[in-house]
Amino acid sequence: MTRIPLVDLAAAHAEVAEEVETGFKRIIAETAFIGGAEVAAFEQEYAAFSGLPHCVGVANGTDALELALRAVGAGPGTEVILPANTFIATAEAVARAGARVVLVDCDPGTYLLDVDAALAAVTPATRAIVPVHLYGQLAPVERLRAGLAGRDVAIVEDAAQCQGATRFGRAAGAGGIAATSFYPGKNLGAYGDAGAVVTASAELATTVRTLGSHGGLVKYTHDLVGVNSRLDGLQAVVLRAKLTRLADGNSRRRAAAARYDELLAGLDVVLPRTLEGNEHVWHIYCVRVPGDGTAARRDEVLSRLNAAGIGAAIHYPVPVHRTGAFAGLGGSFPHAEAAGPELLSLPIYPQITPDQQARVAEALSAALAAVG
Repeated sequence: MTRIPLVDLAAAHAEVAEEVETGFKRIIAETAFIGGAEVAAFEQEYAAFSGLPHCVGVANGTDALELALRAVGAGPGTEVILPANTFIATAEAVARAGARVVLVDCDPGTYLLDVDAALAAVTPATRAIVPVHLYGQLAPVERLRAGLAGRDVAIVEDAAQCQGATRFGRAAGAGGIAATSFYPGKNLGAYGDAGAVVTASAELATTVRTLGSHGGLVKYTHDLVGVNSRLDGLQAVVLRAKLTRLADGNSRRRAAAARYDELLAGLDVVLPRTLEGNEHVWHIYCVRVPGDGTAARRDEVLSRLNAAGIGAAIHYPVPVHRTGAFAGLGGSFPHAEAAGPELLSLPIYPQITPDQQARVAEALSAALAAVG
């Protein structure tokens, strides 16, 4: 029985293998391991892809978010609002910047940030709101922007899962600043950790670049207390090769998601919903398995899928405030708490075939029938 992985990194590599090998040889010959022409070229190309003038490559997505937050002034004495339903890195970045994490609930239909709850949570100490663009679609940033009009509160978008996604034709970071991750499993994945910040602001881009280079852009000149967070040349080679194929890969993901919608119709699961105005890129195809308020039914379905060779998985099984790291935050976020034990991610990637998806659907149907 051939296993169907959650993400097929081997298939993704096969599409760019020759180009990456040639690029790696060039980097090694030039010893351009940190920075250099490949990094500069990728930054220009990814900025253009995002429809923004500035891109700053950094070491990983968590650093990207922390540096973006610091660039807009988040730090000690300030608060940053984010959804309880997100990967822990979103909250980590806020804590590392020195700001106070303030959680709000998610929308029960899309699991994206509840905009009304976020706006209601704003206080004089609020410096930023972080809408997390989960699973490959953008949160309604335009509603946040309208609600924050006249207030000195920045919008720092967590765009780690939405390379190529748009909302009403605009990409993440349009008019503000966004952080993204190029972790290997992302739609645009490196061969290790990597990330970037994109922005329309030259000032913010310069600040991010300064912070990520030990606080200075000239050697041994340190104007800010910074960190060491830079994109390296080898990763830039990989990202440049994959970027030329990203739009096509996202299109294939959309086709795969549409197939799942048809194959899974009628099963006892809640299918994902795309917000009006969104061009989804389906980093994750996440269904909801109704249960009894615990994870027991979802986990049994997952176990049966895995036993059948289906690489299904769980993303973010508990909200941020129920992790050990952030248990001190307290609070109650009923939509995030209800979703956590029921969400299940199915295999999706550009190279997945209709036959593989049919097998996933059959295995899911059998697992649901078995658990009752």
